[in-house]
Amino acid sequence: MSDHFQGDDILGKAFDAQLMRRLLRFLRRYKGLFLVCVLLTLGLAGIELTIPFLTKTAIDSFMTLPRSVVTLPDAPSEGSPIDLGENRYLVETLTVHPEVRREWEEADLLSIERYLYIAQGTEEASYPERFPEAFTAISGGWIATEDQLGALPLEELERLRGGSISGIVRLAVLFLFVLLSRFVFGVLQMYLLQYTGQRVMYDMREEIFAHVLRLPAAFFDHAPVGRLVTRVTSDVQAINEMFTSMLVNLFRDAFLVLGILVVMFQLEWRLALAILAFFPIIVLAAWQFRNRVRAAYREVRKQIARMNAYLQESISGMRIIQVFVQEKKANDRFDDINQSKYRADMRQLMTFAVFRPLMSFLSSFAIALVIWYGGLNVLRGSLSLGALTAFVQYVRMLFEPVLRLSEGYNVLQAAMASSERIFRLLDERQEDPGRGVTLDAFQAKIEFKDVWFAYNEEDWILKGVSFVAEPGQHVAIVGPTGSGKTTIIRILLRMYPIQKGQILIDGVPLEELDLGYLRSQMAVVLQDVFMFSGDIMDNIKLRSDISDDVAIEAARFVNADFVEELPDGYHTEVKERGVTLSVGERQLLSFARAVAFDPSILVLDEATASIDSHTEHLIQNSLRKIMRGRTSIVIAHRLSTIREADNIIVLHQGTLLEQGTHDELLEHDGLYAALHSLQFAELD
Repeated sequence: MSDHFQGDDILGKAFDAQLMRRLLRFLRRYKGLFLVCVLLTLGLAGIELTIPFLTKTAIDSFMTLPRSVVTLPDAPSEGSPIDLGENRYLVETLTVHPEVRREWEEADLLSIERYLYIAQGTEEASYPERFPEAFTAISGGWIATEDQLGALPLEELERLRGGSISGIVRLAVLFLFVLLSRFVFGVLQMYLLQYTGQRVMYDMREEIFAHVLRLPAAFFDHAPVGRLVTRVTSDVQAINEMFTSMLVNLFRDAFLVLGILVVMFQLEWRLALAILAFFPIIVLAAWQFRNRVRAAYREVRKQIARMNAYLQESISGMRIIQVFVQEKKANDRFDDINQSKYRADMRQLMTFAVFRPLMSFLSSFAIALVIWYGGLNVLRGSLSLGALTAFVQYVRMLFEPVLRLSEGYNVLQAAMASSERIFRLLDERQEDPGRGVTLDAFQAKIEFKDVWFAYNEEDWILKGVSFVAEPGQHVAIVGPTGSGKTTIIRILLRMYPIQKGQILIDGVPLEELDLGYLRSQMAVVLQDVFMFSGDIMDNIKLRSDISDDVAIEAARFVNADFVEELPDGYHTEVKERGVTLSVGERQLLSFARAVAFDPSILVLDEATASIDSHTEHLIQNSLRKIMRGRTSIVIAHRLSTIREADNIIVLHQGTLLEQGTHDELLEHDGLYAALHSLQFAELD
């Protein structure tokens, strides 16, 4: 069994293809929903690309005058030229190919000023006739600049530019439709994405917890509870963040960046190249951010794990802390852990505090460059005002996905680290309850043959132990503390595999029996009784196939009469770990639980050690009835509880020192006799 659960500082590659394939297994059931989320995300990206283009169209087509004057020896082949004489032509600037327009601008052939053209014989021809001061007559019509049109009365100007105004209204309606579409797409995408993420988390938590339930007891000897809880909560949440906030948006951002670059090069390729010159700086900043956030995140996760583990340990042991007045020491230790967590958080926050303003500065600088260079081109006539406005919006949009992709590294790093921890847990070998032998008739004969066992390598706890418990026999195990009594129970329940020897149940090796079947034939009553949250009835039954009547009969059988005196009787709520019940009451309920299970083998591990003498006397007769017809293994420090045992096994330092009945062992005058003399010499 691995010991990696002692720390949470596992941090491998930022992207591990093998881990990702294993993660995508959880997504496979929802691949249809995920595909819809991707399509909605791409749709949202397309809508985002459309918005600046609508702004450009509104400005260039309806807010600025459409024509400029170009000086050429011959009439141009595009731009619907109107001859003004002296090699000057009035052209529709936006219909001229950008490269041609750029050549005119570089040769200083294109005027900066723009004009409105009205041809003779048109409906608009009445305006120059009524307001001749606002227009300049040319062959076949009139032209006017922005300044000249400013001399018109407002209502007349609105009528003259009515087509432009109606065009703006149509664009505004289209813009509203686009915004509504973005809202609807966004709501659908967010809902479906979060729904998919929640379902994936649900499935992962189910699989993790089901797996933990099947892990051998040896695993929990080395796995802190707080860190196992972190696997099911924080680590699963980190993977959900990757699915919902990064993986889908990765498609969106990649599509968005590609689309923005294509549009920018179409608008003004030289300006687009200037913006791309910033990318090495952005890449360098993102690389430095990645390295720093990696180290910071590793420390944060480590401190979170430390804090969770310590909190779980302290709250579980709160009574011991209070009884021994260790509040200050516990608080001081928590303060140290909290300080370490605070420093780790601040380091991570500082990393983001530098990176985000840096990216904002680079973005603002790029926009300033666009305004400077693009503004000059607007004044020269080689770039429209609408194109400049759209360019500014596209530059701002360009930095947003880059920033998200950079910060997404942190999410990806968290998910990869969490998935590595989760899959290491899922890779832990389980107990296999579903494969093995089941017996047609369970006789409950137990035989230990030269059994050797060690928890750690060859630090032997049991050394060559051999004994037989015949069906229906009452076998007691006694010995000093640390002699291996409880270990015998653990290996009998197959919580740990033995290293040498053999344990047989009805002649079948223990490891060949179906584990679930084996444990269903046993009931165990421990000294430290664990009670689950719920009511008393649920704690007695545990299994759903046990009826309430059987549970009540079992409680009465062991004289747990106190239950019926409680306000809610068997439906009285049991708080966490049964803190509202006394030790003796919990012990009686554990006896009732064992009776309700009706086992073939009954195991009592110092089960009466926490019961007072009066209560012990009450249940002695019940115990005789419980053990009648069942093979019983009893571990006890109180030798009075095992006098009637059919066989008493005496252990000392892991070896079977002697065995026999009570009278035989006293007559043997060995270790058992010595233990008996210490406890009961004054009673004999």
